[in-house]
Amino acid sequence: MMPHLLLLLCFPPAVASLFCYTCVFPAISPLDCIRFPLKCPPGQVCLSSRAVGQKGDLRVVLYEKSCVLPALCGVTGEKFALGLNFTFINECCNTHLCNAAGRPAGPPLWTALLPLLALGSAW
Repeated sequence: MMPHLLLLLCFPPAVASLFCYTCVFPAISPLDCIRFPLKCPPGQVCLSSRAVGQKGDLRVVLYEKSCVLPALCGVTGEKFALGLNFTFINECCNTHLCNAAGRPAGPPLWTALLPLLALGSAW
């Protein structure tokens, strides 16, 4: 048996961990996520999720990036946050930092929340 093959049988190559961008909390801009690369646990891939919530004229878009199990890839659904129902889409990729930030999809959250803050202060 060749020495290299014997080494591979005794010491299989280590599976390299994947690094993905992550947001500690869902962010209002995908650019907020690029500061936090994270080493994923083995078997996980990079997630990029976008959730859109709307109530009347108020439209809020939240972004989430992290490491997830492949079973959560391609999943769509709804979640409730900030008093709004959000529709989300999970997209995954499997190369280092492949879930890089895209361009923001609208005005910052604080501009969308100004009318709500004004209503709250009028009470």
